Amino acid sequence: MIRREEVYKIGKLGKPHGVKGEISFMFDDDVFDRVDADYLILDVDGILVPFFIEEYRFRSDEIALVKFEDIDTQDKARDLTGDEIYFPRSLSDGGDENVSWAEIFGFEVVDKNTNKTIGIIKSVDDSTINTLFEIETNDGKDVLIPANEDLIHEADMENRRIKMFIPEGLLDL
Repeated sequence: MIRREEVYKIGKLGKPHGVKGEISFMFDDDVFDRVDADYLILDVDGILVPFFIEEYRFRSDEIALVKFEDIDTQDKARDLTGDEIYFPRSLSDGGDENVSWAEIFGFEVVDKNTNKTIGIIKSVDDSTINTLFEIETNDGKDVLIPANEDLIHEADMENRRIKMFIPEGLLDL
C-alpha cells in the first residue's frame, strides 16, 4: 500500500482528449519526464493507485496528454478526470541540493534561531517575483514566509524538515 508520506503531488488530470483514452494532465513539476518514470500515482477515491504510462506528449509547459495502460476509451479516461497525480519521492531526482517546490508540501518548518517548529508548509506561491511559503502554524494560523534561499538554512528531505532563519517579528505580521 502506498502511503501519503511516500509521494508528493505534481498535478491533476483534466478532460479526456480524443476517444482512445488519452487525458490531459496539468502538472506543476515535470519530474515524470526528467526521470523517465514508468508510472504515476493517482488518488482514486482516497486510495493511492499506480497507473502505468503507455505514452505521453507535451501540449504546453504545463499540460501533457497522457495515455495510461488499460485506459483505452474516452469513458475510462473520463472516470479519471479531476484525480490528483502524485509522484514517488523515492524516484524523484531532487536531492538536498535540487528540490522542487512540489516536493516540500507537508514539510515542517523550524526556526534556526530558536529551534522551534513554526508549522507545516501548505503551499508555495511562486506567482510573483518573491516566492512565499504558506505555512499553517501549530496554533492553526496561516502565515506567509519568503522562500528566499538566504533564509533557508537546510532542507532535510529524509525527515521532511526545513530549517530557516526567521527574521524577528515576521511571524507577528
